[in-house]
Amino acid sequence: MSSIKTLLAGSVALFCLTSAAMAEECKVGLTMPSLNAPYFAAQVAAVEKAAKDQGCEITTADSQNDFSKQINDVEDMIAKGIDILILNPRDQEALVSAADAATKAGVKVVVMDSTLNPKANVVTQVRSSNEENGRLVGDWIAKKMKGTPIKMLLLSGNQGNPGGLDRRMGVIKGIVEGQLVNEGAVNLQILGQGWGDWATDGGLKAAEDLFQAHPDANLVVGENDSMVLGAVQAAKAAGLDGILFAAAADGQREALEMVKEGTYGATGLNDPDLVGRTAFDIAYKAFKGELPADFPKLHLTPADVISADNVDKYYNPQSVF
Repeated sequence: MSSIKTLLAGSVALFCLTSAAMAEECKVGLTMPSLNAPYFAAQVAAVEKAAKDQGCEITTADSQNDFSKQINDVEDMIAKGIDILILNPRDQEALVSAADAATKAGVKVVVMDSTLNPKANVVTQVRSSNEENGRLVGDWIAKKMKGTPIKMLLLSGNQGNPGGLDRRMGVIKGIVEGQLVNEGAVNLQILGQGWGDWATDGGLKAAEDLFQAHPDANLVVGENDSMVLGAVQAAKAAGLDGILFAAAADGQREALEMVKEGTYGATGLNDPDLVGRTAFDIAYKAFKGELPADFPKLHLTPADVISADNVDKYYNPQSVF
């Protein structure tokens, strides 16, 4: 009996040692541009869960909207011997050298969500289709507002952000194309643009200023849901009604609840859980040597416009985001 106990104890010890070794063999670094929006928090949760499900040890860093700090965070992670780097870059140019340094050190680097200059030496870049999501939302707006001259206010994230540019230009393209198809002419005015730094509070402040200057606006489009949710608050406080609210991307839970209620028009599909899990899965396959050599340098998740017609398909009351 004692020999059986000894054997079992040895097996348990071996299993524990093997599990620990597996965790040590897979070290993941995740660096985010900011955690000031629910979208980013949901993305972190997705990557951390995916990593832990594979027995990986993961370290997460918040650059606090400072690309210099993000560069330092990456350097620290490389020094600590990470095997995988999931990089959501604060700046598309400034983080190129950090990504290249990680790859040179043998780290499998996958860029997630935000854009990095394609010259960077990384496994791939994973994000939603910003332009296509925006185009689908713009087309929906053109149909919804058919026969009504559009007077639009635009809420953008931060200046120089390529993802934000793709989103707003996608919406504008969708509206223009939609009006041409549906009405044979374009009747769109962009009355003003405000910068909300991707956050509800930022969207609220930017919208307050825009509404004061342009109280005749009948459409507010934001580059994400958080800023538009702030604009909804600003419109309510100003006593303005008859405004259609839409976002080029995200699908935030609060926005989808308002879509269900009929107080919010539409948003683009940009699931942070899907983007986060996809980024890690690709990086992990690269780490294990299981990724095809010809894997594309850009991987886009599916695009869609979420409106009252299909909101139940996407709404999850338990969603982190």
